Amino acid sequence: MTRNHLLAGATGATLAMLAAVPAGAHDNHVTIERAGDRLCITSNGLPNHDTGTFPNRGNPHAISEQTLRYCVAANPVKGGTMTEITRGPVGIALNGILFRPETADYYDPSSPRGFSRDPSSGWNLEGMGAADQLGMDHNNAHVDSRGIYHYHGTPRGLLASLGDTHIGYAADGHEIHYVGEAARSGWTLKSGTRPSGPGGAHDGTYIQDWEYTGAGNLDRCNGGMLDGERYVYFATDTFPFYPRCFWGEVSADFRR
Repeated sequence: MTRNHLLAGATGATLAMLAAVPAGAHDNHVTIERAGDRLCITSNGLPNHDTGTFPNRGNPHAISEQTLRYCVAANPVKGGTMTEITRGPVGIALNGILFRPETADYYDPSSPRGFSRDPSSGWNLEGMGAADQLGMDHNNAHVDSRGIYHYHGTPRGLLASLGDTHIGYAADGHEIHYVGEAARSGWTLKSGTRPSGPGGAHDGTYIQDWEYTGAGNLDRCNGGMLDGERYVYFATDTFPFYPRCFWGEVSADFRR
């Protein structure tokens, strides 16, 4: 079974050849197909909605066309062992854009920007907590050094194009849904001040500012029951935004 999702109009220019991509629509191509016991999503990495301008002050990279293919379990099973993904994509949207909530940047007072790829401080920059510094656009997305546009937070442009709560698939094949405030994260900001690194109050700038307390109605992987019938993960407007751990078998495509 093959389905084409969410095709948008062409820009009239080859995106990969542009030094900077202005805000506007993109020539999105995505195919979702069943291949045996797997569900495979193939896309050109360009969204079906407008974006911010890239490069920008916080993000020096330009959007470029890609060849992305990620396969997940077509019939995922929720097990009892949790697997974490601490870097890279944690899922893929129905429009073929990757969900990548975490960053590879850490607090580094010796860097002009205040952060770098040196992990020695132990304080990992949270994508949405440092959204302005990282040049996120109105879709809570930006671009990496390879030109890959990806979501860190709520994908507003994608949501506007859908008529359903289902927005994509997690790395273990479970669906990802967005239901607004009906899904409440169980993660909360720590109290007090940071004991090291940047100091100051735990304000969400770093992943280590957060802890799982079970305060919401979702588990630590941002999962729960959809309509009381089946287990799915949820995208939320607060940390962790997307699942960062998984109860099913994580596809090898997300372990590269």
